[in-house]
Amino acid sequence: MNVLVAQFVTESNEHIPQMTTLDSYDLRFGADATSQMNMGSVFEDAGVGVIQSVYANGFSGGVVERCAFDYIEGRILADVREHIQEIDGMFLHLHGASEVEGIGSGDHHILHAIRDIVGPYLPIVVACDPHGNLCKSYVYDATVIRSYRESPHTDLADTVKRCCSILVDLLNHRQNIRPAYRKLPLILGGEQSVSADEPVRSINAYMDEMEQDPRVLSASWHVGYIRHDTDVAGCGVVVVPATEADQGYAEEKADELAAYVWDRRHVFHYTGLTQEPGEALSTACSCLTGTAFLTDSGDNVTSGAMGANTLVLRQVLASKEAVGKKVLFGGITDAKTAAQIAFANIGDRMHISLGAGYDELSAPVELDIQIRSRGRLEGFMGYMGDYGEGEVVSVEGADGPSIDIIVLPYGHTMVELHQFASLGVECSDYDLVVVKQGYIFPELKELAERSGALSVMSLTEGATYQNTAKLPLKRIMRPMFPIDDM
Repeated sequence: MNVLVAQFVTESNEHIPQMTTLDSYDLRFGADATSQMNMGSVFEDAGVGVIQSVYANGFSGGVVERCAFDYIEGRILADVREHIQEIDGMFLHLHGASEVEGIGSGDHHILHAIRDIVGPYLPIVVACDPHGNLCKSYVYDATVIRSYRESPHTDLADTVKRCCSILVDLLNHRQNIRPAYRKLPLILGGEQSVSADEPVRSINAYMDEMEQDPRVLSASWHVGYIRHDTDVAGCGVVVVPATEADQGYAEEKADELAAYVWDRRHVFHYTGLTQEPGEALSTACSCLTGTAFLTDSGDNVTSGAMGANTLVLRQVLASKEAVGKKVLFGGITDAKTAAQIAFANIGDRMHISLGAGYDELSAPVELDIQIRSRGRLEGFMGYMGDYGEGEVVSVEGADGPSIDIIVLPYGHTMVELHQFASLGVECSDYDLVVVKQGYIFPELKELAERSGALSVMSLTEGATYQNTAKLPLKRIMRPMFPIDDM
C-alpha cells in the first residue's frame, strides 16, 4: 500500500501591505520534504510506502499571491494525477487560514480539487492548525480532519503522527465514514484560547474523554482565524465516527461538544497578565530580579504581522522606569536597515534609521548603534532549517536603558531560546526581552518564572489587534459572539 503526502501551511493576515509570494515559502520536494513533515516512522513501521508531493510552509504573512498558490496547488494536483493508480490514501498537513487573492481559502481549494480527482471514497486524513477556519464542504471533503489540541502548538508533531496512524488503520480497515461538523456563532483570537487556561483545558479534557469511546475515531475543536475577513470565520467542532454504523452517534456527540464549548463562551479570556501598553511596560520594568518578557501583541509575527512596529522601542527609550535596565528586542523587521548593516563588521559603529515607516506604528527611530553579533535564523516547533541572516545591534548614547535589538530582513518568529542563541545573545542576560508575540511561548514563559520575573502581554495596536469585538469583519456570520450580545 502507498500514501501520497503533502503540506501547505500559510496563516494569511490581510492587514499588512506585503503579500505572501513563492519566495516566502520554505519549499521542498522528495526526501527533503518528508524530513520536515513530522510524520516520524509511522508509515514505515506499518509497511506503507510514501509518495512525497510538496512541502510548502509559508508560516505567517500576508494574503497569498495567486501565482504562488497556483504553482503549489498545481504541483500537488499533478502528483495526485500521476500516482492515482498507485495510492491507497492521502495525508495532508494544511492550516485552514491561507487566504489567497481571488480564491479565498487555499486549503479548502486544494482539498476540493483533490476530491474532484480521486472521487468521494479514497481515504484522506488532514492534520491542521486550530487557528484555521472550517466550512461544511471542507470538512466533508476529508475523511478525517483533526486539529492540534495545544496552543501554543506543542503537540503539532504528535497530532501529525496520530493522523498518520489513523490513515494506516483506515487503509487496513476501510470505512465509508464522514465527519460530523457543527459551526458555532463564536469568534475568538488565539490569545483568548490558550490551552493551559480555562475553558480550553476543560474542552481538551472533554474531547480526550470522548475519544475513549470506541465509536469515536477523532474529536477536535477549531478556534478559527480572525486576521482576514471571510464568511467561514468562527469556531467549529468535528467528530469523526469509527465506522459507518456510528455516523448517527457522531452527530449526537458533535451536538454535545458544540454545546459544551458554547456554554463556556463567557469564560474565554486573554491569557496571563494582559495590560494596556503603558501599564504593561511599567509592570515589566517593575521586576527586580530575573528576565521579564513583554509581548507586543498587535505586531504578532506568529499571526501574520510583520514585526516592523517600533512603538514599544519608542516607549522604552522614553521610559524613566526602564533606566538602568538591560533590554533586548527580539526582533524588529526592517529590510532596508538589515541590508545596510549586513556588510558591516562586528564592532563597527554607524547611524541607522530603524523602522520601515509603513505607518505611525512602524515610524523610523534614529539610532547610533554598534554591531554586536550576527548569525543564521533558525526555525521553531520542529521546523529546522536556515532562514537567513539576523543582526544584533547595541544602541549607543542613550542615558536610559541599555538596549540591544535583533534587526531582521523579514518577519521571523523568535519563540524558542535556541533562536536567540543562534544570533549570539542569551535572553537570560537581560532584565527585559520584548518579543513580537501574542501569548508568550512556553520556553520564554518558563525562563521568566524560573528567574522570578513576569511575562506580560501588551495590548498594542497593529495588524494583530486583540480586541475581537472591534475588528472590522463584514463577511462573517451574524449574530456572532462577542461582537453581538448573545
